[in-house]
Amino acid sequence: MERRKFLTSAALVGTGAALASPALAQSVKTITIVSTWPRDFPGLGTSAQRLCRRIDEISGGALKTEYFAAGEKVGAFDSFDEVAAGNSDAYIAAEYYWGGKHPAYNYFTSVPFGMTTPEWNAWIKFGGGQELWDELASGFNLKALSCGGTGAQCGGWFNKEINSPDDLQGLKMRIPGLGGTVMSKLGVSTVSLPGGQIYENLVSGAVDATEWVGPYNDYFMKFYEAAKYYYTGGMHEPGGGLGFGMNLDFWNNCNDHEKAVITAACMEENAAQPEEAMANNGTYLQKLVDEHGTQLRSYNDDVWDAFGEASAEVFEETRQHSEMAARVNDSYMGALRDIGGFRAIAEIEFSQQRNRVLGLT
Repeated sequence: MERRKFLTSAALVGTGAALASPALAQSVKTITIVSTWPRDFPGLGTSAQRLCRRIDEISGGALKTEYFAAGEKVGAFDSFDEVAAGNSDAYIAAEYYWGGKHPAYNYFTSVPFGMTTPEWNAWIKFGGGQELWDELASGFNLKALSCGGTGAQCGGWFNKEINSPDDLQGLKMRIPGLGGTVMSKLGVSTVSLPGGQIYENLVSGAVDATEWVGPYNDYFMKFYEAAKYYYTGGMHEPGGGLGFGMNLDFWNNCNDHEKAVITAACMEENAAQPEEAMANNGTYLQKLVDEHGTQLRSYNDDVWDAFGEASAEVFEETRQHSEMAARVNDSYMGALRDIGGFRAIAEIEFSQQRNRVLGLT
C-alpha cells in the first residue's frame, strides 16, 4: 500500500472511531431508582424493572440505573420523601399514594368514575395534564413522567357478597386514593397498604376485602385463598397511569440527550404495561375461575348509584382543598367530558355492538 493512502485510511478510521463512541469518553451517569413494588412482582414490579433496563439500553451506556425494590433501600411509601430530598434520583409509583401530600396527586393515577388509560394519556399528553403535573410536582422539588398503567381495574376481592350499599357498612378494605375516600363515606373502614403486604392482611383477617389491579396481576397475589368473591367492574380505578418521579435538581442537571432517553423509555413502558395486562387478563380470569373456584360478581345499580353520590361529594371536597386542586380537577373533568363523550359515540358503541353480534358477552 502506498504511504499516502495508508495515512489517509488510518486518519479516517481514527476519526470514525472518535465519532462513533463519544459515550466511551464520558463518565457514566448512575440513576438511583426506588420503587413502591416488591422485586420481581408480577405486572407492576416487572414493569418497573423493565423500564430501568430500557433506560440503560437506549442510552447506549451513558446512563446506568441502580434499582431498589420496595424495602430494599426505603419502604414503599417512603419513596416520595426519599426522592424529593435528593437521597435517590427517582421513584416508580402510583401517584395517588401521595394524596396525603396534596389531593391533586390522585388525578395523576386515577379517580372514581374517571378516565380510562387511553383517555388519561390523551389528557396528560395533549390536554394540559402534564403541565399541571409539572406545576404540582415542582412544589415538592420533583418532576414526573407517566411510565405505565393497568387499564380498567376490577372492583376487588370480598369475603361476602355485596348486594346493597348496606353490605359495605363495617367492612375493612384495602383501597387507596379517592376511591378509598368514596368507600369511607359508605361506611367502609379503609387502609392503604403496599402491594407486598396485602395478602398477609387478607389471610389474617386484618382486612375483609381488597382491590388490586385485574386478573393478570391478581392471580399471582393468591387473594382467592382468603376471599372467594371477585367483583369485576370497579368505580375506583377505571384507568390512568403510573409515575416516574424524579428529583427536580437531578432532572434539571440532565442534558438534552439524557432527558430524551428517560422520556423515550418512560413512553415505551407507558404503552407496554397496559398492553401486557390487556393481553393476559382474559386468560388469567379464566384460570381464577377454573383452577381456584373464584366466583365472579358485579355490583348492582343500587351500589353503583351509591358510589356515584359519594364520588360527587369527594370531588367537591377535593376542589375546596386549594386553588391547585380545583384547577387540576376542572381540567381533568373537562377532558373527561370531551374525550369520554366522543368515545361513547364511537369506540364504546362499536364495542358493545361488536360483542353483541359476535356473542362475546
